[in-house]
Amino acid sequence: MQTSTPVIKTVKPINFLFFRTETTVDKLNTLFWVAPELFREAVLHRLMITGPVHWHYFGFTDPSKPFTLEISLPVSEVIPDYDGRFHFKRTDEFKCMSVIHEGNWLEMSGSYQKVMQLVGEQKLQPLGINRELYVNVDFNFPEANTTEIQLGIV
Repeated sequence: MQTSTPVIKTVKPINFLFFRTETTVDKLNTLFWVAPELFREAVLHRLMITGPVHWHYFGFTDPSKPFTLEISLPVSEVIPDYDGRFHFKRTDEFKCMSVIHEGNWLEMSGSYQKVMQLVGEQKLQPLGINRELYVNVDFNFPEANTTEIQLGIV
């Protein structure tokens, strides 16, 4: 596992096609079906796909408690009159502490700890929103995964 040096950055607004659910950590592996369906929906509506799949975590503070998860695909535009199984939105700017985690997702807690430690040392206030951007996903060779972790800060 490799982790880059965390940096503070502001992510500009992004258009997303997304799926929202209430879930728990032990059920995350049941949601892998969503990303291919988001791609299918985007292609069906002739949208340009503008980035990797994101998982956005809202209110995730205790691994044993439920939280809101949005599985999101960046797209070129928001369809205002869309009436389908997913949702659209354009986000606001997102200030975060960002780090690149290379390797198995089972080892990501170490990268999160590194970011949280730095947030504490710099006396920053966590926002309660985390994003994971799946730059490269390899289910057969998880050591080849590349994930950007973005911990929202105020």
